[in-house]
Amino acid sequence: MPQHYKFDAIVIGTGPGGEGAAMGLVKKGYKVAVIERFTSVGGGCTHWGTIPSKALRQAVSRVIEINQTPLFNVANKKLTVTFPDILKHADKVISKQTNMRQNFYDRNNCTVFVGNASFVDEKTVKVEHQDNSIDILSANHIVIATGSTPFRPPSVDFKHPRIYDSDTILQLKHAPKHIIIYGAGVIGCEYASIFRGLGVKVDLINTRDRLLSFLDQEMSDALSYHFWNNGVVIRHNEEFERIEGLDDSVIVHLQSGKKVKADCILYANGRTGNTKDLNLNAVGLDADSRGLLHVDHLYHTPIETIYAVGDVIGYPSLASAAYDQGRIVAEVILGGKESARLIENIPTGIYTIPEISSVGKTEQELTAQKIPYEVGRSQFKHLARAQIAGMDVGSLKLLFHRDTKEILGIHCFGEQAAEIVHIGQAIMEQKNGGNTIEYFVNTTFNYPTMAEAYRVAALNGLNRLF
Repeated sequence: MPQHYKFDAIVIGTGPGGEGAAMGLVKKGYKVAVIERFTSVGGGCTHWGTIPSKALRQAVSRVIEINQTPLFNVANKKLTVTFPDILKHADKVISKQTNMRQNFYDRNNCTVFVGNASFVDEKTVKVEHQDNSIDILSANHIVIATGSTPFRPPSVDFKHPRIYDSDTILQLKHAPKHIIIYGAGVIGCEYASIFRGLGVKVDLINTRDRLLSFLDQEMSDALSYHFWNNGVVIRHNEEFERIEGLDDSVIVHLQSGKKVKADCILYANGRTGNTKDLNLNAVGLDADSRGLLHVDHLYHTPIETIYAVGDVIGYPSLASAAYDQGRIVAEVILGGKESARLIENIPTGIYTIPEISSVGKTEQELTAQKIPYEVGRSQFKHLARAQIAGMDVGSLKLLFHRDTKEILGIHCFGEQAAEIVHIGQAIMEQKNGGNTIEYFVNTTFNYPTMAEAYRVAALNGLNRLF
C-alpha cells in the first residue's frame, strides 16, 4: 500500500534550482520534501554537466601549463595523460560535491525521496521507488526543477559503443586519437578544448555560420582563431545526414556530401527539458517541443500551485541563474511576491581553454540599438601577472557610453576570465551614477594582478574620446 505524507512544499529535482528553492523554504520553517530520481543529490549539474566538465577542463589546463613551462618541462619530456586518466579527478570532485550537498539537506531536516516523480493532481505527487514501492506526497506548493538531458535524435544509435552524448562521454573507457564533436555550442566547444588539450585530433562540426553566435563577435572570432591555431578542424554550416557506427570507428555523413571519420563521436547538439515522465496531463500543463515549461517572471506556471526553475524552463540555462531562480521562488511562496527579481545582466562563463566570460551588451547589440559607445581594450600579454604566470593569451574588452561613461558590456577571453568579469559586473550593478568606467582609473589595484586589466582597458577607452 502506498505511504501518504503531507508537506508544506515539494521540490522535484536536487540540482541548483531545486536546492535553491528547498533551502530557501526550509530555513524559514517550511516542511519540505525533495524528490531525486538518482541515488545521490546534485542533479545533472553535479553528476554530468557543470562540475565534471569543469573538473576535466581544470586538469587539462594544468597539463598544458606544465608542458608549456620550461621550468617543469625537463629534457623536453612531455606529461601525457588520457581522457580516462582525468575522469578520475572529476569523480573525486563529484564525490565531494555530492557529500557536501547531501549534508545541506540532512542538517536542515529536509526529507529526500529517491524515486521517479509524477503528478497525481495539482497538489499531489507520486514517487515510485526502485523496489516498486510508492509514496504519495501532498503540498500546497510544488516546484519543478528537473533540469535537462542531451537531445538524442531518433536516427542516431546512442547504444553504439562509439557514439556518445555529453552524459555518456563520462563513461569513455578508451583513449581516442581522433574524435568528432557534432554541435559547436557551449558544451561542444568546451569538450573540443578538453580533447585537443589532451592531444586528440578534433573535428568540430558546427550547424551554424560561426561559433557561439550569442557572444560579442570579437570573442567568438578569438575562440575560432585559438581553435584553429591549436589544430581543431571546424566545419561550419554543416548538418549530418546519417551517423554510421563501425566496430572501430564512426563515420559522419554530412548533407553537403562530405564524410568525416574518427574513433568516436560526441553528439552535443541541443538539450531537452526533463518533463516527459512527470504526467503533466494530470495537472493540465503542456511542455513545448523541447520539453520546456512556460513560466512568468516569478516562475509561476499557468497552474497556481506549481512553479518551475532551471534548465526545464530554458534560457539562460545556467547553474548560477537556476540557484537564484529557486531562491526567488522560495521568496514568492513565502509571501514576498515582488521582493526579488533575477538580475538583468547575468554573466556567462564558458569554460573553454582559455575561458570566455561576458556580461551586458555586445558591440553588435549596441550598434543595432544605435547607442553611442566606445571600446576600451587590454591585452593580457601586456600584463605583468599574465607574463609571470605564462597566461598571456587573451584580452579584456569594456564597452561604455560615450557621454555618461556608463559601462554597458564586459567581454573577456583568457585564463580566469570567469573570475575577472565579476569585478566589472560589480561596478555595472551600481546605481545613482556609480556605474562609470572612470572607477577603474581612480582606483588603485594590486600589482601585479589580472584585475589590472580593468585599469589598462579603461585608460585605453577614455583615450579614444574626443
